[in-house]
Amino acid sequence: MPEAPRLDARLLAAARLVKPGLPAADVGCDHGKLAAWLACTGTCPKVIACDLRPGPLAAAKATCEGCGCADRVELRLGSGLEVVRPGEVDTVVLAGISAQTTIEILQAAPWVRSAAVRLVCVPATKAPVLRGWLWRQGFALRQETLARAAGRWYTAMCAEYCGAPREPGGMECLLGLTYGQPGAAGYLRQTAEKLQKYRRGLSEDPAGAAAVDALLRALQQQEQGEK
Repeated sequence: MPEAPRLDARLLAAARLVKPGLPAADVGCDHGKLAAWLACTGTCPKVIACDLRPGPLAAAKATCEGCGCADRVELRLGSGLEVVRPGEVDTVVLAGISAQTTIEILQAAPWVRSAAVRLVCVPATKAPVLRGWLWRQGFALRQETLARAAGRWYTAMCAEYCGAPREPGGMECLLGLTYGQPGAAGYLRQTAEKLQKYRRGLSEDPAGAAAVDALLRALQQQEQGEK
């Protein structure tokens, strides 16, 4: 009997943040494993799996057919959320997409600014940028789950629109809700390494360098507290 596909820790963390019992969209579905898992496990009665390219959609179709859930996963070819209508889904998953592309997709779909829609984001790069954008746009981070996959730490973010924009602090953007979680020390070190790399490019920006140095000191203090 067909079974749900095995997910890596990153996608499993995202799957566990999806609203159960309600339709979901998997944007940039790639191989379709997440969509198939949501359908096969009964987490979602319907999943709309979207991708910009025909190749990944063909792979997703094969995955869903092999898992016996093709009748519950609808494949759509298109850019971002352009192929999903307002009210069709209660959770939007954007996993493995850069922070900037995630922001562009959300900006192009104003209907996600609703308390009824949950965003589950696993940015491939620049998670602090995405956190900051979400807060400034009136979204609230409800939960984050750290996951290690392919030698890197990722965070799965659960966000919902609350209509109260605010300016987050630097450490909030860097670490979000990851404090105290299993793996928090490793995620902190990875974040510090990326920030140090960014700092090396600020030799001609004294003000920017000073701001980054302050964040690096705060990260160091936080790391000592995690030990």
